[in-house]
Amino acid sequence: MKKLNVLLLLTLSLFLLTGCNKKATEESTVNPTPEVAQAAQPTDIPAPTESANEDTQEDLNPADPTQKIDIRIAALKGPTAIGMVQVMDNAAKEETANNYTFTIAGAADEISAGLIKGDFDIAALPCNLASVLYNKTEGKLVMAGINTLNVLYIVETGNSIQTVEDLKGKTIYSTGFGTTPQYTLNYLLNAYGIDPEKDVTIEYKTEATEVAALLSEATDAIALLPQPFVTTVMMNNDKVRVALDVAKEWDAVSTDGSSVVTGVVVVRKEFLENNGEAFDAFLSEYAASASYVNTETEAAAMLVEQFDIVKAAVAKQAIPFCNISLIQGDEMKEKVNGYLTALYNQNPQAVGGKLPADDFYYLP
Repeated sequence: MKKLNVLLLLTLSLFLLTGCNKKATEESTVNPTPEVAQAAQPTDIPAPTESANEDTQEDLNPADPTQKIDIRIAALKGPTAIGMVQVMDNAAKEETANNYTFTIAGAADEISAGLIKGDFDIAALPCNLASVLYNKTEGKLVMAGINTLNVLYIVETGNSIQTVEDLKGKTIYSTGFGTTPQYTLNYLLNAYGIDPEKDVTIEYKTEATEVAALLSEATDAIALLPQPFVTTVMMNNDKVRVALDVAKEWDAVSTDGSSVVTGVVVVRKEFLENNGEAFDAFLSEYAASASYVNTETEAAAMLVEQFDIVKAAVAKQAIPFCNISLIQGDEMKEKVNGYLTALYNQNPQAVGGKLPADDFYYLP
């Protein structure tokens, strides 16, 4: 009997020992030791590199001055666009201070509508149109520079015109009725004592090609034409010669510092206020481009054709007579104000009904 009790006791002890070991094993699996738990945690994430930080910062801060911004630029096909061809070329190569998108418009109305709607940030357009848009938008447009001075010339197929006074009693063919050519010609004639209504006959045509046809058919025709049409006509008709440079004749009688101003650079006021540094960078590039066009005429002419402004052969000969420039600051204000005043005195609507206020001029 005693032997049986001892045997049962040993069996029970063995069972309990086995059960305890099994429970210890389960607890060890479910609850690892603190050291194991610590080792199982993810390791520290390395700090981002400097370049990664910069990329992240650019994404989070689009106003970062080191980041390029998109700028939409429009120009009227002709001399007002020629001065920016190097900027256009550099932009295509992604070598400009900012990202530029260019639109070369065939008609001024396209640019006007785009500026008013905010589709363009910067534009090169006729001087008086800039004034009209300034008045129409109640001061939301700012002029930053003159990019083209005179492009108007008196040409003839004969040899009778040596001075402005020689135009008296003549018939003059021209384009631009109700626009800058008409007002400029009238100012010039009046300045030399010739009444545009009584002393000459001015026939306005819709297209410069019509004027060119008249010059080719007559031996004594006289016309007022802009560049590059002057060059085109002379290339096709060796009888045509330049009789008078309108700017030189204007300057000879000007007493207020004014001059003939054809094209200007304008910017939307809102864009300028929000992107002053970017706009100044564009003006610097524009100034370099204007200088390039005047000094590297042959190469510039190739770019002019590349960007579908005019043919290279025409541009090469016309550029020296297009007076490409970028005049800024007080000199710009003096010339433009004098020119607009001359137009205003003939017809206030030519400048939008009134002369622009001082905030029209960007004088950094």
